[in-house]
Order: sequence, then C-alpha cells, then structure tokens
Amino acid sequence: MAVTETGSAAWSGPRPGGGSTISVVVAIAIVVADMVGVGVFTSLGFQVKDIPSGFSILLLWTVGGVVALCGVFSYSELGAMFPRSSGEYNFLGRAFHPAFGFVAGWVSATVGFAAPVALAAMAFGEYGKSVFPDAPPMALAVGVVWLVSLVQLTGVRHSSTFQLVATILKVALIVAFLVAGFVIATPQPVSFAPSASDFSHIVSAPFAISLVFVMYSFSGWNAATYIIGEVHEPERNVPRAMLAGTLIVLVLYVALNAVFLHSAPIDKLAGQLAVASVSGCYIFGEFGGRIVGAMICFGLISSISAMMWIGPRVMMTMGEDIPVLRLFARRSTGGAPAYAILFQLTVASLMLFTRSFEAVLEFIQFALLFCSFFTVLGVIKLRITHPDLPRPYRAWGYPVTPLVFLLVTGFMMYYLVTGQPLRVFLGVLIMLSGLLIYAVFHKRAGQDPVAASAGRE
Repeated sequence: MAVTETGSAAWSGPRPGGGSTISVVVAIAIVVADMVGVGVFTSLGFQVKDIPSGFSILLLWTVGGVVALCGVFSYSELGAMFPRSSGEYNFLGRAFHPAFGFVAGWVSATVGFAAPVALAAMAFGEYGKSVFPDAPPMALAVGVVWLVSLVQLTGVRHSSTFQLVATILKVALIVAFLVAGFVIATPQPVSFAPSASDFSHIVSAPFAISLVFVMYSFSGWNAATYIIGEVHEPERNVPRAMLAGTLIVLVLYVALNAVFLHSAPIDKLAGQLAVASVSGCYIFGEFGGRIVGAMICFGLISSISAMMWIGPRVMMTMGEDIPVLRLFARRSTGGAPAYAILFQLTVASLMLFTRSFEAVLEFIQFALLFCSFFTVLGVIKLRITHPDLPRPYRAWGYPVTPLVFLLVTGFMMYYLVTGQPLRVFLGVLIMLSGLLIYAVFHKRAGQDPVAASAGRE
C-alpha cells in the first residue's frame, strides 16, 4: 500500500478482502435492489393531498432522481480515488480523519443496515399474506432474513447469481404492472402536461417537504461503494453501476407514479398508505390488491439480499483496520465475510423480535444524512486542498452537482432538526458513542488504529 500526501491510504495492489469478483451487471442489480423498497409504493397518497397535479408529482420524483444523481457523481469520484469497500467509512476517513470514518462505519455496521433489513423483512411478512394467507407475518419476516443470509454465507458467486435473478424478477414484475396499468386501466382525468397552477405547487412548502420523503425512497444509490473491493475494475465499473442503477430507478419511479395517477382517482389515492394496492384494484379488479402485494413481496427479497450483502462489508473493512474487530474480516472459502454477515443477521433478528427497528430507523436518519453530506463535501475539500491527487473519475458537473446535493441534504437535515429534535439528539448520541469507542481503540493501540493498519499494509 502507498500513502498519499494527505496521509490517506491509496490502494496500489490487491485490495483487502480481495479480489475482483463482481461484474458491473451484478453491481447495477445491487444498486437497483437496494433503492427500490416499499417507499415508492406508499408515498403518493400523502403527496397528492397537497399537490393535486400530475405534472408536479412527476416533477417531484424527477427532481429527487436528479439530486440522487448529483450524489452519484461525487461518490464516484471518491470511489475511483479510494477503491475500497465500506462506503462512508472509507471516504470520510480519507477525506477528513479516520475518526470521522469510524463514526460513519459504526453507525452503518451496527444499525444502519440491520434496521432497514428488519423493516423490509416485516413489510415482506405483511405483504406475504397475499401469497401465503395462513403464514404468520413474523415467521415470514424472520424466515426471509435467514434464507437470504444463508445464501450470502455460501459465497460471492452464489450471492451474485441470486441477487441478479431476484433483481431481474423484481424489475420484470414492476414493468408488467406498468404495462397493465397503461393498457388495461380506465384512464383518469389527470393531465401530466404543465399548467399555470403548477408553479405555485412547485414553489410551495408541501413540495419541499415531499422532496424529503422522495429522497428517502431514492436512498441506496450509493450501494456499490460498499462493495468496491469486490467489483471488477472498480475505477470504471462502480461509477457505471451507480449511474445506470440510479437512472433505471428514476425511470421506474416516475413511471410507477404516473400509473398510479392514471389508473386511480386522485381523491381515492389521497391520504392512503397502500396507494399501489388502490391502483391495483382499479387495474385488476377485486384481486388487484393481492396481485400488488405479491409483486412487492417478491421485490423485497432482492432488497433484503442487497442490504445483507453490502452491510457486512462495512464491518469487514473495519475488521481489517482494527485489531479488536479482526474476527469480522475473516472470509469463507467462497469469499463471504461470514462473521460480519452473522453479526448483521443477529442484530436484524433481535430488532424484528423486539420491534425496535422502527424506533432505530427514526433516529439514525439524521446520522446517515450527516455522513452523506460530509462525504460529498469531502470531494470539494480534496479538490481544493489536494488538486494533484489521481482522480480516475472526476465528478460530472463539478462544482454545481455537489452543491445541489449539499443544498438538498442540508435542507433535509434542517427539516429533521426543527421537526424532530429528540430523534436528531438520539442520532447524535449514536455518533458520539462511535467517537467514544474510537477513542478507546486509539488509546489501546497507542496510535490511530486505522492509520496503523494502513502502515502495516
């Protein structure tokens, strides 16, 4: 390993945990699977209450996708500069300080992925009643997490095949739903062309607040950065995977919302959580809700698989740097970080049984946004302080695209601070606990534990 003038490790040989085993197609599948959960199937009902305009709604989702793309460009630059798995743990440690990276890694490795896995699993259990009417939702939720984890434990090769097939099935089901919606459903009197009244909707507070929840639906666009060390030619393929995956999801999200508005009356959608089921009933009739439930249920399998893949890679990379966590860096003969996967499985299972994941998700949102904000800010910092560092990929549209992402993410953090101060405070406590643990590791090692590991490489 070489060390740059910033004190950051620049990987010049085989990356820890090694090997380039994931194709760009699988990386794209992971991005798509991680992004498309239940958010897009439940958000519209609350948006049309205050924004009863087809054009404004589709513009809202388009803006969300564009902001996500702005994040993709910045993360791609850092990923090409520092091609090592673990996302913000790697990027913040290189751009700012290893302590900052550890805090991000601590949040991600402990609850940042386990809580969304538990939420997706519980949603799978609820929607699973459409496929298995007599099965208890909790049994389905626990079963799908354990089943996906077993696949992950078999190794990268089998995980790649499973992820690709599950994601293709998810996209195929969504496309089939879209075709049916436009072909079978009775068109509703909604216009997707701009009108004079749309300007007032676009500059309104409900539009800005709705954008916050749209951005949550787009979260996951950075999934490929957590597995950089396993991607073939990461300097080229990780930016491609994030760009292609985000564009695919952007098209799917806009099309889905168009179908919901095209197939069901706005007054029937307003205030409804299960807008996809409402739309499904208008498209398919009496069994529409079940058909949509089955579609979402199957789609959640790929989402859970993606999170059970990328989440443990954070703990794995931390284990490569910190001696006390070395156990989690161990890989099976198939290349899977077995102990890290089992750790995330344990945490997710405990959250399912205690129903604590709902509370955890509420107060880690600020921490996750905080880390994403400073990761993109790190691109600007390194451009200014170290313009000569090698950049195999340079962020498209710099500095406009990073600033757009920072502006929107800053607004989201402001919204959380003013609207949910207690939850933000608890999120800050989680980050501070990570900083405290880092200080303990630092004291035991007698030096920076991450930098010490880098020096040994």
